[in-house]
Amino acid sequence: MRELSLCLQIIRSSNENLQSISLYNSSFHTSSFEKTDLSLRINISTDCAADTQFFSLFIHELALNKDKHTDLTSLLFHGIEWDPEKMSILCTLLQGKSSIKQLEFQKNIFESRCLSELSGEIGRSSLIKAIAFSDCKIGSTGTVLLASSLSKNSNSQVEELQIWEDSIGSKGAEELAAMIEVNHSLRLLTILDKNSIAAAPLISTVLARNRSLEVHIWGGDKLSIKFIPESGTLRISGKNNSSSLQRIVCSLGWNTTVVTLDMTGVHLRSRWARDFRVVLECNKTLKDVNLSRTSLRNRSVVYIAAGLFKNSCLEKLKLDGNRFGGVGLEHLLCPLSRFSPLQHETANTTLQILAFGGEKSNFAKNGGVLAILRLLETNQTLVHLIINQDKSLRPNDFVRIFRSLERNTTLQRLSLRSCRGLQGEVVLQAIMDTLIVNPWIEEIDLSDTPLQESGKAAPVYEKLGLNSSPVQESELLANLPLAMPTCCRILVCGQQHAGKNTLCSSIYYSMSATNFPYMDQLRSLIDPIKQIAKTSEMKITKLQDNGTKVSIWNLSGKIENLALYNLLFPQHGNQNTFFLLVSSFTRSPTDKYPKSSEEIEEELLHWLKSICSNSKRSDQTQSILPHVVIVLTRTDMISQQPEGLQPIASVIQNLREEFKSYIEIYPTVFTVDARSSASVSRLARHLRKTTKTVLERNPLIYQVCNDLVNLLYEWRSRNSNKPVMKWNEYCELCQMKIPALRIRSRLDNMEKVNNQRKEVAKSIRHLGEIIFFEDLGFLVLDCEWFFSDVLDQIMNLASKLNSAERRLRDGFISRKEMENIITERLQRPNQITISTLELGGSSKVVSHCLEANDLINVMLKLELGYEKEPGDPMTLLLVPAILEQGAADNQSWDMMPSSECVYVGRHLECEEARHVCFTSDFFPRLQVHLHNKIMRSANQQGLAYRLEKNLIYVIINGIHVRVEVGGQPHHYVDILACSSKNITEIIRLFHQLIVPSIQGLCSPNISFSENIIRPDCVRCLIPHRFRKTQHVPLKYIKDILQSLPADGMYDYQHTWTSVEDHNRVHILNSVSDYTRDLLSDDEFRDVLQVRYNDLHHLAVELATPMTLLENGESSDLVATDAANSTQEMVEPSISGIAKGVETVLQRLKLIEQEIKDLKQEIQGLRFYEHRLLIELHRKVDYVVNYNTQLEERKVPHMFYFVQLYSSNRRLVTRLLPGMTTLRLHMLCEFRKEMHVVEDQVGCELIQVDNNAIRCLLPYMNRFMKLLTFALKIGAHFIGGMGHMIPDLSKEVVRLLDSSLMYGTATAATAGALGAAAMLGRGSNRSGGNSSGIEHDVRTARQWIIDFLKGQGVTSGIQIAERFGLWRVRYCDDGHVAWVCRRHLNMRRNEVIEMPL
Repeated sequence: MRELSLCLQIIRSSNENLQSISLYNSSFHTSSFEKTDLSLRINISTDCAADTQFFSLFIHELALNKDKHTDLTSLLFHGIEWDPEKMSILCTLLQGKSSIKQLEFQKNIFESRCLSELSGEIGRSSLIKAIAFSDCKIGSTGTVLLASSLSKNSNSQVEELQIWEDSIGSKGAEELAAMIEVNHSLRLLTILDKNSIAAAPLISTVLARNRSLEVHIWGGDKLSIKFIPESGTLRISGKNNSSSLQRIVCSLGWNTTVVTLDMTGVHLRSRWARDFRVVLECNKTLKDVNLSRTSLRNRSVVYIAAGLFKNSCLEKLKLDGNRFGGVGLEHLLCPLSRFSPLQHETANTTLQILAFGGEKSNFAKNGGVLAILRLLETNQTLVHLIINQDKSLRPNDFVRIFRSLERNTTLQRLSLRSCRGLQGEVVLQAIMDTLIVNPWIEEIDLSDTPLQESGKAAPVYEKLGLNSSPVQESELLANLPLAMPTCCRILVCGQQHAGKNTLCSSIYYSMSATNFPYMDQLRSLIDPIKQIAKTSEMKITKLQDNGTKVSIWNLSGKIENLALYNLLFPQHGNQNTFFLLVSSFTRSPTDKYPKSSEEIEEELLHWLKSICSNSKRSDQTQSILPHVVIVLTRTDMISQQPEGLQPIASVIQNLREEFKSYIEIYPTVFTVDARSSASVSRLARHLRKTTKTVLERNPLIYQVCNDLVNLLYEWRSRNSNKPVMKWNEYCELCQMKIPALRIRSRLDNMEKVNNQRKEVAKSIRHLGEIIFFEDLGFLVLDCEWFFSDVLDQIMNLASKLNSAERRLRDGFISRKEMENIITERLQRPNQITISTLELGGSSKVVSHCLEANDLINVMLKLELGYEKEPGDPMTLLLVPAILEQGAADNQSWDMMPSSECVYVGRHLECEEARHVCFTSDFFPRLQVHLHNKIMRSANQQGLAYRLEKNLIYVIINGIHVRVEVGGQPHHYVDILACSSKNITEIIRLFHQLIVPSIQGLCSPNISFSENIIRPDCVRCLIPHRFRKTQHVPLKYIKDILQSLPADGMYDYQHTWTSVEDHNRVHILNSVSDYTRDLLSDDEFRDVLQVRYNDLHHLAVELATPMTLLENGESSDLVATDAANSTQEMVEPSISGIAKGVETVLQRLKLIEQEIKDLKQEIQGLRFYEHRLLIELHRKVDYVVNYNTQLEERKVPHMFYFVQLYSSNRRLVTRLLPGMTTLRLHMLCEFRKEMHVVEDQVGCELIQVDNNAIRCLLPYMNRFMKLLTFALKIGAHFIGGMGHMIPDLSKEVVRLLDSSLMYGTATAATAGALGAAAMLGRGSNRSGGNSSGIEHDVRTARQWIIDFLKGQGVTSGIQIAERFGLWRVRYCDDGHVAWVCRRHLNMRRNEVIEMPL
């Protein structure tokens, strides 16, 4: 009693900070207590009656002094028998400001009334967080009372409820389940019951209500459940209880808290599997399911497999140790496999880990092995496959499994633990072969297999280690062997009804190695059928000739088949293609009258222009021209031509000479009868020889390209119904068959290997064997199908849209309607001919390899159309092929005309329109390309875009632009603009947006000349036919401005001719426009910049010191140009290039800052010219009077050469050995007024020999440069210079005008005896230089004397007759000169005529 009294004092004391008190009824003889800083344990002896009274005192004192024990949170009662009085005191303790949060009752005895009172108090308390009953025999009654109290009172905050060693019964379990449905505060539920009946209601309620409630339920040996909401793990174990398991699995249907379900060892039946199927279909969070050793049979696995079809979240499924066989496995792997090429992916795309197998499983029968093989070949999501303890699979089955793994790029781990079929060298070799081509396998588990037990698994693990080690990187396709291409193309082109089909068939049977008896008779029956079947579509025939693959491409005669030249014609230097140009002597097979030579010339010219316009050549292969062989068919009509073949031969020879810079035309023209093998045999032999020649001169390619071509042929023969190869299939082929393109390790540079594969694919594409769409991810292997059934369908789309409801306005069509049209085409029984290499026959197959959406993407990629709203599946598509021609009489600008509007036009024309032209697809693709380019740009203010058949109308940034194509065939583009902005902004828009787009779509063989269109034609939108003469070359205008003096550049006017219609009614009158209104500021400044450069070079030639110029703007400009001339030498390094770029930017900035106005710049230009021309005048005077003692000037000094070109004359710029038809002329040398003598006869120089070059070259190289600069700066308009330069420049202009319209690039030059003295940098040079000049002068003078003697000109009289010059002496200084008759008469008082 003393011990208990001390405990009572401790309880009454306020100095104790107790947190937990434990009260035990013990069978010890004496009572005791044990105290720590925070806890108090009291043992009350039941043997002493007096001691038993202390329990009530303790509870009562705690209730009275609960304000003193604010830290007390836990009470434990052990072995207490509760009566109503004690329970009342306990309830008083728990009421009010009690701090008790945890109650635990161990082996207590409760009356029903006490349980009810306690349950009520627990439910009403808002502070009690945990309550536990351990072996208290509360049964279902106490459980019901607790559950009812916790569910009815919303103030209850109980988070933990534990009932140990008790039987709550079915009723108690159901009440607890009902409480869980409404109670959201409970976080832990622990039930230890001898009967498993309580498990299913509780856990199913927790799962169905998605409660974050940790549950531990032990139901004896039958069923145990553990659910941890933090990890989402639900583990169920124990013996079979079918109804309980079904209830639990049904609660998982819409559960969101369970992530992992582990039912290892639980015996499951097919009914449970049937319900689990619904769970797999509905549950969105279950990721890991372990059903190992659950006795699942085939029927149960079939249910699980059915659920996997709709499952989209399960990642791991373990079914090993079960009893299902091949049937169940086949169903299980079905949703994880693909069964058709049209099936893009498997039904289930989330499962990554799959385990099956077991000692009692049998997969060797009933399709189990085939299901595994199909899984490994087609699945792209599985990363870990586990086959454990299998005894049914044989070594041959494992060999097939590893062979199928060669193409699998996703599986990383393969576990074959305890599989008894893994044995033997064959299996080991299959594993090693797989690891060579498949580096993505990271782990293969061969534990407890015969292969490991025999010690043969070491090489496997070693190879796995190598596959995970880094490899040495190499350059892109470096060190690969080169070889000559083994494939060649013959493109057969010509007009329709020229006999191309028959000719191709005859060539094929003549070149093919297989010759069947009576082939001519068979062909006579087959060929007409072929001609009727396909006469307008492209056909490709393939054959093999002595190891060379030859493909004969029979192009139809339609213009549309020339579209998309970049997919068909040779390019990038791979000239393994040559052309067979076929023309017939008659217009059709039934026509009895032969064609004229003019008709044949027109046909050949059309196709030669097409070949020139479409063929591409790289810079490295400029000397390799497209090779063309001309064939004329229907030779039986030759006898009906009265002239024979001579006119046609002359025509072809003329075309050969005309196109020699573009096309290599074989000199021999073959005339054949396409129906006769004997007639075609000579042509076939030539084609066989030409094929070898073309391949020999072709640049070497990588041998891997030839190997891959053969592999593609084999792949195509195995997949005859697949004309298209997906990119992943191509990569798989490279990985399997091409070691150079193989990924050797998981740490290999995947991107680099992928780029290598792309480069090889592009090379094969350049060979013409495939069509490679890099962005779309597929390769077209059947080009005939692609051109005939895809491109032809798109290009001729207009003919398919005949109904008004299908055609939309302005060329738009809905994407859905387009897909329907393409689908209709694909679903037609369209048979594709696939030529085989062995027999040349064909197999008919129906292909559905591409969907309609894929073909639309091809159309968008090739810029044959564009989407109005990209990304919207319901968007409209614009296809230029269905555009209608606009009304020609209703052309107008979409803006109100005003005086502020500026009208600008540029005419871009093919410079060689005779040889090249635009392709038929050029302008439709330009319409799409320009739209896409504008939409990608950031500046789209006020954007509007409208299309017609041959028109693009764009409004961008306030500028209205019309782009029109013209010519027959199309060979020019007109760009017209109308805006209130200045011409500079408009021209910048042209050159930044439109012109680059045009150039980008054209072949590199096509170059443009830019012309200025008359502004009135732009304002009135004059039709093409009337503005043919209303444009002038931009270069011509610039040349004119560069030849003018600075005073006249700004005010120069260009005069336009009048425009009349066919009735001679004036449409536009003749007017003049200032060039400043025709050129932009940028273009005008280009002219001025050229003038500045010319002035600078002239100053250098004259050796003019900078001090001659006054300090001012002009002086600064000269100094700037001189500095820039020295800075143009860029150091060949990164820093040098950067410095050069910086210098250019500084120069542009300087020009921009100093040149604010064109007039101001021209004023500075005038001052610069004036200073330089004063020095030029002084030099010329020095030249004319140089060494007057040289035999008293027996012959003139100043001369120049003119070369004759038919009716035109051109001044010679430089002398070259072998030049002919030259004529020597002399200049009038009157001081300050030198000029060209009109009607001068001159002397003819038949041929320039080496002696003439040696004597005259120094003067031609020096003095001509000076005169060229003088002409460029308009020196003839400067006072004091005289008429030497002006008249010479007039001669230049006259010669230019007499050439082609507006002239070609012809330079003017002249030579003069003594020019070296002037170009010897003046008299201020060293004496050594002067002596060299004197020597050059004497040499040239002697050549002139010898040449004139050779021409019979030995006296002054003969010089006067030939050159119209007379020798005079100036009265003031006594100098001698040769002058014309006009100067002799007009200046009699200044000169004295000397004897001739």
